[in-house]
Amino acid sequence: FFFFFFIDRSPLAMVCLQVSSYQYLISGMIVRYLVTSTRAFNMDTAIKGTLEKIQQACARRPQELQWSKPRLIAVSKTKPKQAIIEAYNCGQEHFGENYVQELVEKGHDTDIASQCPNIRWHFIGHLQSNKVNKVLGVPNLNCIETIHDEKLATLVNNAWARTHPDGNNKLNVFVQINTSGEENKNGVPSDAAEGLVSHVINSCPNLKFVGLMTIGKYGYDMTQGPNPDFQELVKCRADICKKLNLDPTQVELSMGMSTDYEHAIEVGSTNVRVGSSIFGDRDYSKTK
Repeated sequence: FFFFFFIDRSPLAMVCLQVSSYQYLISGMIVRYLVTSTRAFNMDTAIKGTLEKIQQACARRPQELQWSKPRLIAVSKTKPKQAIIEAYNCGQEHFGENYVQELVEKGHDTDIASQCPNIRWHFIGHLQSNKVNKVLGVPNLNCIETIHDEKLATLVNNAWARTHPDGNNKLNVFVQINTSGEENKNGVPSDAAEGLVSHVINSCPNLKFVGLMTIGKYGYDMTQGPNPDFQELVKCRADICKKLNLDPTQVELSMGMSTDYEHAIEVGSTNVRVGSSIFGDRDYSKTK
């Protein structure tokens, strides 16, 4: 078969072409609006669904763990600022970032700053000594969850004093514990956690010790029973509180991510870090 195309350049044809193009333009605008509205609706549904699962998991905890309501940290790594703003407009205020450069860029973004005035940033990635000042300079920084040794704690303490000379607000910090003992994970060993917590409390006056954090072993089969990493963090809290005379209800546990946050809450987590369940799959080509 052969097809022949003729271009009609008559005034009537050109008018029809312009009208057709205008219709396509309007159609495109409608499609973009519907896509945006659907994404916002899905974001709202995802956050509400996650909060509902958190509440249900909390209700399944034993009575002695009913003293706290878990906090949801929306992990927004690799996600664009539009997604953060959408989540914020759905009521989410606590956001977590793993990469320093992403946190710096998003924390200083004018659109996020103007549209999300009460946003609270949690840094949840590995913090190198030469990146401390960048992280501490982020507006609305609420917490660093990955203090893994005394050197870093001291460095963050001193840097916070320089950048916040009024001394009115301490920086919230979690001590990260490597409960799985995996070499590729950061964190202080369980048997050395007491010393690090003591150092933060007694030698870092500009830091507020909030609790303990761990990253559970990836892919654990929960049909085998409670996650041993979560159980280890619970045990660490009990031991540290006993030795340092701390109130366990004042020491949080940051554990649990998208695949296991419900189980973590049942064990005792007070702070869950959820990303893909809220924002969808990540594009790691955008990591920095």
